[in-house]
Amino acid sequence: PRLHRREQIRSVCPLLVVKMRTPALLLIAASTLPATAVGSVRTGMTMRRPVSSTGCGSIRCTATEPPAASFPLTPLEVEYRERRRGLHPHKVEVLTQMEPYVGKHLNILKTVEDSWQPQDFLPDLCREDWREQVEAVRKECANLPDEVLVAVVGDTVTEEALPTYQTLLNTFEGMEDPTGTSQNPWARWSRGWTAEENRHGDLLNKFLYVSGRVDMRAMEVTVQNLIRDGFNPQGEKDPYRGIIYTSFQERATKISHQNVARLCGEYGAKTLAKLTTRIAGDEARHEMAYQLFFKEMLRIDPDGAIITFNNMMKAQITMPAELMTDGHNPRLFDDFSRVAQKIGVYTALDYADIIDYLVKEFEIEAFTGLSPDAQEAQEQVCKLPPRYKKLAERSLKSIGTAKEEDLHYKFSWLLRRA
Repeated sequence: PRLHRREQIRSVCPLLVVKMRTPALLLIAASTLPATAVGSVRTGMTMRRPVSSTGCGSIRCTATEPPAASFPLTPLEVEYRERRRGLHPHKVEVLTQMEPYVGKHLNILKTVEDSWQPQDFLPDLCREDWREQVEAVRKECANLPDEVLVAVVGDTVTEEALPTYQTLLNTFEGMEDPTGTSQNPWARWSRGWTAEENRHGDLLNKFLYVSGRVDMRAMEVTVQNLIRDGFNPQGEKDPYRGIIYTSFQERATKISHQNVARLCGEYGAKTLAKLTTRIAGDEARHEMAYQLFFKEMLRIDPDGAIITFNNMMKAQITMPAELMTDGHNPRLFDDFSRVAQKIGVYTALDYADIIDYLVKEFEIEAFTGLSPDAQEAQEQVCKLPPRYKKLAERSLKSIGTAKEEDLHYKFSWLLRRA
């Protein structure tokens, strides 16, 4: 089929790390990886070089429509697949070709039987010693500094906005779940990922409640506002953009939870450190999956994938909690991001390092035989990491010289202690 030309490359955004509204974390996740495995999860997969092939227009793509789906389709799905065209038809063809590949990797998601549940980390109120269990949690959390609590609550709010993220996945063409119970591997991935992610906010919310250190109503108001207001990651219904975004964001979330776990451990909150480490393990597993999916996109459609990757990395990656508000502080996310940077939970340098990591992990520089547009994109994106790192270092210096601030004035989540 005749392929549409790529969308115009958007102009470079004023540099992310400066305007970045950086941290935050999160997007997503869930697992039973042990703490020692967190941070060491890699795909172990060697990039398969694109084979020579003739292309259409300026984009070389080897996608072909499979003769038949390898999973059961309802009549509605059959009609939907025949009629759908959308904004990115050639990318939908790539995703259709990837269905068996995605199906083969659904085992990255854990079974319910093998998954941890929030109650595994919480006091059991059905036991006679429940008061002692609650008191133990409160004692552990008593010495957590307000800055660390701000980071934990910010992570929790972001995780609790999960309905927005599943809605977003369903907007990407080729990844939709048209019936809600589709057996399409993309739909099964989306539902399975959501089911694992759902435990994160649930666990953090309940733990903070038991800790007695947070104004829970203020946090709940923030969550409702965030889900109501949503967020726009500039996905443009483009499945390539969706997979690139999640490849980036899952890694960012993992880093944030790992650093929160480290800080909690330093201040004696061992249970909170343990559960945030477990959440980070889930994020590592999900990061691995999304990066595998994009590697397959690169194999099938190297030109289109590299052009889109460059567009995404040149522009600001929108953080999922960017629109958070508690109804009092209109700059809540900016203040939250600044605190997270100051205590090293998620910084401008982490942002730049993720871009560097993805360029190397996807072996962007190694691709040959690209179209002129893709070659230009390849050159541009490979030059970005050192540029962003310089800006990140400058940004961190300004954060380090900032004056002490009254966190209770800026964050309604915090309780004043006697």
